[in-house]
Amino acid sequence: MKVLVTGYKGQLGYDVIKRLNKSNIDCLGVDIDDFDITNEKQTFDYIVNYNPDVVVHCAAYTAVDKAEEDKEKCFNINVIGTRNIAKACKQIDCKMVYISTDYIFDGQGETPFEVDDVPNPINYYGETKYLGENEVTNLIKKYFIIRISWVFGINGNNFIKTMLRLAETKNEISVVSDQIGSPTYTYDLAKLIVSMIQEDKYGIYHATNEGYCSWYEFALEIFKQSNIDIKVNPIKTEDYKTLAKRPMNSRLSKKILDKNNYKRLPFWRDSILNFLKEYQ
Repeated sequence: MKVLVTGYKGQLGYDVIKRLNKSNIDCLGVDIDDFDITNEKQTFDYIVNYNPDVVVHCAAYTAVDKAEEDKEKCFNINVIGTRNIAKACKQIDCKMVYISTDYIFDGQGETPFEVDDVPNPINYYGETKYLGENEVTNLIKKYFIIRISWVFGINGNNFIKTMLRLAETKNEISVVSDQIGSPTYTYDLAKLIVSMIQEDKYGIYHATNEGYCSWYEFALEIFKQSNIDIKVNPIKTEDYKTLAKRPMNSRLSKKILDKNNYKRLPFWRDSILNFLKEYQ
């Protein structure tokens, strides 16, 4: 088996490559220096020439607030780029993994979203990720679409690193307490992806760490496990202004993992502990 991983310099791509190497699977990580996914010819030439059995597409435009102003770039990367990769996968008849997001949903209600619930994104980033999903489902049959949320990994910036950095200079911070979801540790997710690509149980999946929390509870747990004494104040979303709207409910149902006999990711608190061990 031969696997190509796009966006390997990012949080998830980095861990997917590590996991593939650990599993002795022939793999290659690529990023913008290798080819531009928004360029159809470059993408086609590179993928067809490498001729992988699977493309794990981790590259994406993920600056959620910036996307509201930089719509063209966000669209080109998340939609056109995904289309180009899907077309190349179709040409060589290989599997494709597309990483999507909780942001394709509107965040209404309090029940976890199922994989077949109707998407209704409330920000531009979410809209482009949903359009990217459509490119994949319209072009190829051998696909895994994996929706994740609140991502953290060793390689790159994330909420945990931001909290630890803030704690170096502040003794009090405020964190949003009315948005509920699940963190996703890229190390855990990479293990799942590598097991998935060795099978053909294609379709749409939700894969985040087990359990739910607010960003406020997430922050409290980070500081507790890091033995950091800092005052954390809960605030409402309306008091924390951002360019892009955020879904209040990011709970994702993982029933589809059970149905296809995939092991669920560990509980989010355990994954923070594992992350901190590696990070510190």
